[in-house]
Amino acid sequence: MTPAQATCLADALVIGYAILEQGGPALIAVECTIGLLEQSGLFNAGRGANRQLDGVQRMDASIMEGAQLGAGAVASIEGILHPITAARLVMEDTPHVLLVGPQATKFAQHCQLAPLPKARSPRRNTGRDLPSASAAQTMRLYRAMLQSQRTGKDQHGTVGAVALDGFGTVAAGASTGGVDSMLPGRVGDSPLIGCGLYADNQCGAVSMTGMGEGIIRLVVAKTICDCLAAGKSPAVAARQVLRMLVSRIQGSAGALVLSPDGRFAIKHVTPYMAAGWWKGRGKPTVRGQFP
Repeated sequence: MTPAQATCLADALVIGYAILEQGGPALIAVECTIGLLEQSGLFNAGRGANRQLDGVQRMDASIMEGAQLGAGAVASIEGILHPITAARLVMEDTPHVLLVGPQATKFAQHCQLAPLPKARSPRRNTGRDLPSASAAQTMRLYRAMLQSQRTGKDQHGTVGAVALDGFGTVAAGASTGGVDSMLPGRVGDSPLIGCGLYADNQCGAVSMTGMGEGIIRLVVAKTICDCLAAGKSPAVAARQVLRMLVSRIQGSAGALVLSPDGRFAIKHVTPYMAAGWWKGRGKPTVRGQFP
């Protein structure tokens, strides 16, 4: 984690906590916390989103609140600075949960969300040569990317947040540009309710980061919430499910877990996970590893 990333994470925690301290809802605290990280360009979300093999930034995001189980998400959205806000608007302004692709982009533009600033010299991936590459070459590149993710060499991570407000409502959010050099059209766990995140006042809130393919296959966020509902602590629930992710399918992930009584855990089975918390006193705690 770079010093700039650490500072940005601390600033985001302060912003989210301030909203809660002033009596604001957990949902807005989560959205604003993630929004600052999207804006920064320092993480794999918003301005800093990875590009797919064809050189295009396609982003995913979702948000959920635990009182009414309201949820909204967007997948493969393009050109929007704050996909997390688009996800909230899907939840609040439509009868749907998930919008995808160009139609998700049109929805966000209709809602007059800020566009993604154009980079002066956009980074292009190997995918610029995709039309002349063989399928075998493309898959070799993709597998090399997966290995980089598993070994922790890629530290440009998905962003997420969980929060509990004064009304006893929990919320969770996630926003990502996916994995670097992914196949065009690939969608990970972040916009899938129950996989990349889940929030329910009866059990708690979870937001995931890591290799989405494994997280999807074990429906990890909901599985952790089910463990919370069964009486396990956030630390035990996260540890148990992440171990299962590794043992069953050699997955790689980290989790933010929050219970309705305010207990929380940050756990990961990756070498690295930039995350933090703040209780309103002193300085926010921000680290790159959580044992």
